[in-house]
Amino acid sequence: MTTPSAGTPSAGTSSASTADTAPAGPRWGLTFPLDGIPLADQRRLVEALPDLGFTDLWSMETAGADAFTPLALASVWAPQLNLGTAIVPVHTRGPALLAMQAAALAEAAPGRFTLGLGASSPVIVQDWNAVPFEQPFQRSRDMVRFLKSALAGEKVDAAYETFAVRRFKLERVPAQTPPVLLAALRPGMLRLAAQEADGTILNWLSAEDVTTAVREFDQAGGAGKTVAARIFTCPTTDTDHARALGRRLIAGYLTVPAYAAFHRWLGREEALKPMWDAWAAGDRKGAAASVPDEVVDALIVHGDAKRVREQLRHYADNGVTVPVPAILPTPEMLDGTATARDRRQAVAAAVLAVSPG
Repeated sequence: MTTPSAGTPSAGTSSASTADTAPAGPRWGLTFPLDGIPLADQRRLVEALPDLGFTDLWSMETAGADAFTPLALASVWAPQLNLGTAIVPVHTRGPALLAMQAAALAEAAPGRFTLGLGASSPVIVQDWNAVPFEQPFQRSRDMVRFLKSALAGEKVDAAYETFAVRRFKLERVPAQTPPVLLAALRPGMLRLAAQEADGTILNWLSAEDVTTAVREFDQAGGAGKTVAARIFTCPTTDTDHARALGRRLIAGYLTVPAYAAFHRWLGREEALKPMWDAWAAGDRKGAAASVPDEVVDALIVHGDAKRVREQLRHYADNGVTVPVPAILPTPEMLDGTATARDRRQAVAAAVLAVSPG
């Protein structure tokens, strides 16, 4: 097995399609684009992914790249890979525009694109995009219903609870209608995803937590549908580095009301209460410092490549059908004295460590 890098010869173009070669069991994704390398310089690495066992690339959308542009590039760079968004916020695009973007990518990657939607958060929707963060459950439901109709080529003329669409019909209907997944945390959204969408997307949970979420999803009618999960992964044996980074991320994310409620549901009220109290008092450093090691170790996969792969497979064993590691920066990736080539090699080594092996 060769470590992928910006200098690795193209490996993906000679492989058979994912559908022809994927073994029984979970697909295996990677969060894309990767940090530490300019997007335009990631082609060689992406081309190598199928030969490393990856079947999927999944984007995210916060304050970096948008959810669609990196996948459009990847659709050409590695036409064997399945592509997915995890997630596109349901508030920040109008219904027609979201349908057109999804249809265009589904046309560029026929049969390989999945549209993942989610409610997102007040910070991203309201503070950054100047859109009121209102009725997230209802907006998610309505957007899923609209997109299922629009992407199938139907003319949509309907008043939903949170918006109305008049006489819209896609001019370029994808030959293969892309699945629509809905990100979910607690029971209400998990049930909605099971009943209305083609699957769900999980985030910020441990491998053991997967059983709780999947049980709720399956009981609501989701059995047999796709369960993707973004899994924050720091492939390093520097435990202090991984835990320090994990504490900062946990304090930043799990103080968001929806995630706080999610982890109360999962049973972490006692463990995370000091963090929530410190955050509410304005003590950001104290909030991060109060996150127990056992919580970090549960929510952030870290260790050497063997241990990382074992932990990622545990998610699959517990019901995730598409594990999607999101690589967190290792000490080598953050080395300010490193050359551009050294940084590319550090990123490539991290990718190899989270590959199926």
